[in-house]
Amino acid sequence: MTTTQMTHPKNTSLVSTQWLDSHRHDDNLKLIDASWYLPAMQRNAYEEYSAAHIKGAVFFDLDKICDTTADAPHMAPSADTFTAWLNSVGMNSSHAIVVYDGAGLFSAARVWWLFRLMGFNNVAVLDGGLPKWIGEGRSTTDVISQFMPHVSSSSQACALQPIMKTSAQVLQAIECKDYQVLDARAPGRFLGAEPEPRKGLRSGHIPGSKNVFFKTLLHHDHTMKSPEELAQVFLAAGADIADTAKPIITSCGSGVTAAIVNLALVQMGKSQHYLYDGSWAQWGFDDALPITTGATSVT
Repeated sequence: MTTTQMTHPKNTSLVSTQWLDSHRHDDNLKLIDASWYLPAMQRNAYEEYSAAHIKGAVFFDLDKICDTTADAPHMAPSADTFTAWLNSVGMNSSHAIVVYDGAGLFSAARVWWLFRLMGFNNVAVLDGGLPKWIGEGRSTTDVISQFMPHVSSSSQACALQPIMKTSAQVLQAIECKDYQVLDARAPGRFLGAEPEPRKGLRSGHIPGSKNVFFKTLLHHDHTMKSPEELAQVFLAAGADIADTAKPIITSCGSGVTAAIVNLALVQMGKSQHYLYDGSWAQWGFDDALPITTGATSVT
């Protein structure tokens, strides 16, 4: 028997595979496959979705549902663009939404963040994603569901803008020292010891930022660590998450894995944090912006 109304357990931002399997036939639940991969991963997200996805899931393309005029990849779309996509798949704010990806917990957090940015709060990430779902023997399908387009006032996205949309905003924030910057990239890239995967980008990090590599927030099965374990990760990175007077700015290569840090902060009950949408794809490309490589500042 299906239900007409349903919310996530305790309105959490993470749901388990067991919970989803128990609720995936609820009338009010909508599923999103938000898989996206870096070129070096050599994976095609849509082809994988077409071959195997959780029944009823719609595919969200980060490289299409974005601001195509921006100077950095897959930056947040306008409210109108987001609303148009919602209408195209018959999705609105009355639905409970669960987002997952094919890497475990990777790009799903970015789409979770986008929904929250646009004023949709009843959205959660599937903890462990598709790999955990399949690993537990749960069913998938290659049949792509047909979604009825439906224009609804409850699908209207709010015109919210990320506080840290531009490099100028981040530069001002680090100069006045009112914010903490946490970088989700791998340590080698953060320190400038490894080249960036995107051509034309300098190596290093935003001066004063701390490195919270997104994989350190996850268990080996791609599920997120407990709030207590997360707190230890942030502490080890030198992040002062107890300082409520200094909000946090998250960053990464192009604003995807930074959202995993935001998700972790929400799991710990933190509310004052913002994602730098352009991230290193924007900052690292601008020679006029300061960077740090290792322990040496470059201006």
